[in-house]
Amino acid sequence: MRAAVIERHGEPPVAREMPEPVADKAALVEVIAAALNPADLSIASGKFYTGPPPLPYIPGGEGVGRLLQNGTAGPRVFFRASFPNGSLAERAVVSEGQTVAIPDGVSDGLAVALGTPGIAAYLALTRRAQLKAGETVLILAASGVLGGIAVQVARLLGAGRIVAGARDEQGLARSLELGADATVDLKKTEGLTERIREASGGQLNVVIDPLWGVPGVAALEAMSPFGRFVQLGASAGAEAVVKSGVVRGRYLSILGHSNFSLPWEELAAAYRALIDYAAAGKLTVEVEVLPLEAAAEAWKLQATSPHRKLTLLPMVKPAR
Repeated sequence: MRAAVIERHGEPPVAREMPEPVADKAALVEVIAAALNPADLSIASGKFYTGPPPLPYIPGGEGVGRLLQNGTAGPRVFFRASFPNGSLAERAVVSEGQTVAIPDGVSDGLAVALGTPGIAAYLALTRRAQLKAGETVLILAASGVLGGIAVQVARLLGAGRIVAGARDEQGLARSLELGADATVDLKKTEGLTERIREASGGQLNVVIDPLWGVPGVAALEAMSPFGRFVQLGASAGAEAVVKSGVVRGRYLSILGHSNFSLPWEELAAAYRALIDYAAAGKLTVEVEVLPLEAAAEAWKLQATSPHRKLTLLPMVKPAR
């Protein structure tokens, strides 16, 4: 079968022939669309907290495909792949029965885009922040895939006011189309806390933060008493200097979230909620699809934070 293969740590994958995976008691899936996530690049670099994986291996933690039963492809499912037979291949091994059925009305690209970033956005707002109807929420990195989904989910959950923060002007404009009430340009760090307060209308209950660093601190300082700050990543810096009085004096909660910390049952429940929204036409994600042969190109593009979901189609052959 054709697959994208990591042959050296720190280098993009190479599209080449690989042996068919052996499923044993696990399920084998014919991959229709494979998601590319930042975690895939981190793992391949050898810098992920689990350590460098043995080489060679097929990357890709999730995808959309059809379960194979006696060589026959069944209904479409969202699946999590079992290492080292990742989703960036024509066929992959499903990790411990971890699949969710996909309604017919949802496209392959949208279904795969709602995986890792969608689940993180949904659980950050519900499980961690416990967003209540009428509250004000700030979504940092709103121009990214996770941020764009979070803006839409916050609206669906009944947020009273949604503020989108990002560095990209087009991304901020897109956030307004997706349901944000106001935006904050994060390129300008001077007076950022005051600009967040102004955009929030003086009341900020929840912050969803994939950035940390300077933007994260500014958002913390703008929060109202009893606010909940959910930390998802460190795209703006791994360290942040936070004054004790900011957290203690306002009785703030700083809450971490990682999909890797939760059991499949919770992740699957979140995905089902998202896919139901999508089936009802209430969620959208910008997706760019590429053939498997363009895996190296997609890999390099993902490293630039492309603000759209990059999806590889293993069964589609490139035009010649």
